[in-house]
Amino acid sequence: MRNGLLGAFCALILAGIGFFWWQGRAEVERGAPPPLVEPTESADDSQLPSADATNLRGPEPPEATELTREQRRFFRYDRNRDWKISRTEMLSSRTDAFRKLDKDGNNLLTFEEWAVATVDKFEGADADGNLSLTPAEFATTAPKPKPKPACRC
Repeated sequence: MRNGLLGAFCALILAGIGFFWWQGRAEVERGAPPPLVEPTESADDSQLPSADATNLRGPEPPEATELTREQRRFFRYDRNRDWKISRTEMLSSRTDAFRKLDKDGNNLLTFEEWAVATVDKFEGADADGNLSLTPAEFATTAPKPKPKPACRC
């Protein structure tokens, strides 16, 4: 109890000292002279600089190249952008079409069913057998486009 009272008393003393120091600084700043204003030239002597920019031409802005559909598809798999799709990159992003991969028809896709189909697809596309796909090899894995239905007009 005694230590608590002593701590509160010291805190009040420190707060009072800080308050009086703060007020003293405000008085000093209030009594300070205003900053000196440097004399300016008359309005006739000073004019804004002018530049003739009629014949100047800046560099052309860079143009963004539009990626083809196959390049966008390739970069969805090529995570590190080294222009090669490793087996790990191919396996990490193959998460669709589980029903097609369900070999036993139990509406459950085991990892083994999914991995076997993905590895088979990867190995079928890897023509040179170096365990990475080039853009040309990856293009062979593109899904076949679905035929558009005929118009029933």
